[in-house]
Amino acid sequence: MAGAGAVVVLAGITLFSVHQLNKGVVTVQTGRVVRQDLTSLVTASGEIRPKNYTNVLGEGIGKITDIAVKEGDYVKKGDVLLHLENVQPGADVQAQAASVQAAEAGAKAAAAAYDSAVATLAQRQADLDKAKFDWQRSQQLYKEGLISRQDYDASKAAYDGAVAALNAATAQIEQTRAASEQARAGADASRATLTHIKDVLRLTTYTAPISGIVSYVAVRVGENVVPGIQNAEGSFLLTISDMSVVTAEVKVDETDITNIRSGEPAEVKIDALPDHVFHGHVTEVGELAILRSSGQAAMTETTANTQEARDFKVVVTLDDAPASLRPGLSTTAKIQTARKTSVLTIPIQALVERTQKELDEARQAGQGNVTLAASKPDATDASQAPPVQGVFVVRGKKAGFVPVQTGITGVTDIEVTGGLSEGDQIITGSYKALRTLRPGAALKIDNSPAKVEEPAS
Repeated sequence: MAGAGAVVVLAGITLFSVHQLNKGVVTVQTGRVVRQDLTSLVTASGEIRPKNYTNVLGEGIGKITDIAVKEGDYVKKGDVLLHLENVQPGADVQAQAASVQAAEAGAKAAAAAYDSAVATLAQRQADLDKAKFDWQRSQQLYKEGLISRQDYDASKAAYDGAVAALNAATAQIEQTRAASEQARAGADASRATLTHIKDVLRLTTYTAPISGIVSYVAVRVGENVVPGIQNAEGSFLLTISDMSVVTAEVKVDETDITNIRSGEPAEVKIDALPDHVFHGHVTEVGELAILRSSGQAAMTETTANTQEARDFKVVVTLDDAPASLRPGLSTTAKIQTARKTSVLTIPIQALVERTQKELDEARQAGQGNVTLAASKPDATDASQAPPVQGVFVVRGKKAGFVPVQTGITGVTDIEVTGGLSEGDQIITGSYKALRTLRPGAALKIDNSPAKVEEPAS
């Protein structure tokens, strides 16, 4: 019994010693500062859209009698899309066409009457000239006593009659001119009315304004179409999309939008085609923020003071879009905002922040594993100083904090522009360990793969 008790005591002492040795030791994973190529990406989601598309809206009023296209059909500009009832507009066109013919005939008759009046006026002018000559000669002959008073009076009466006839012909000219202008104006008005009625008839036949694919048909035969009035749009009929140039319209978070420029390359994945990666480039960067919840512009009066998240529209034009794409397909774009070759990098999760106060306390406690960060001349109070960005490095078997300067950020790694050298051993995890790690802490390195728990049977 005494031997067994001694064994128990010895085991207890051993366990206590091991516990004391491991007290304060932090188990961590480590990695190395490596040199590699690094690409900075901004990821955003959105949908496929054609660069050019048009929504066909109601212009005329009436009931749809037939639809000549269906979704997926390719149409050329000017092709017939659908018809509305056109019995009344067609009859109006025929009636007005007859009115135009009558008005034009009346205008021709009035013009002929005017021409006749002009000819009559010329004849009356010639008659007056002859009567005037006879009258002047009769005056001379009467003075010389060569003609009688009766002949003299007859000559004067003929002259006066010619003057009256000329005046009447002149008045007739003005009358027929006015009648001709009135008839011509009436004919013009009739033709204008006919043009209007023909346009009303035209609005019962809808044609394609652009060439493309009929991507959506919103109406059916028998439904009524209403034209737009003032600020209200007309009935929405269908959408035609020109898929010759395809874009991915994505929403980029406001924190990333300043890094994106037109012309930057992008890779686009479409949910419907998960095994394909399409290439493109940025062609449009939105200037106005859009509220994430409502899609409204953030500069309106009702949204100006809203503090919710904002996005910006970015358009990526695909360089190799297949013909099978359709508008509205969900997509994700990875936009390359920067690329550097052969730069020093560390895993992003290795980057931590510590307050200046924490670093000062570690240094004052005699833990010499703190590399001083450049301090601002006016930073007299450490509690007011901004946090210091850095990484923990392995120094012997303890953790040392090193401030670093960073550059572009990749998917999993970040560029280091100052503070570290290639091959330096840095602490990369775990997250829990990094969150609470302090300079000078004793370390136990465990880089074995994490165990995957078997699901319960």
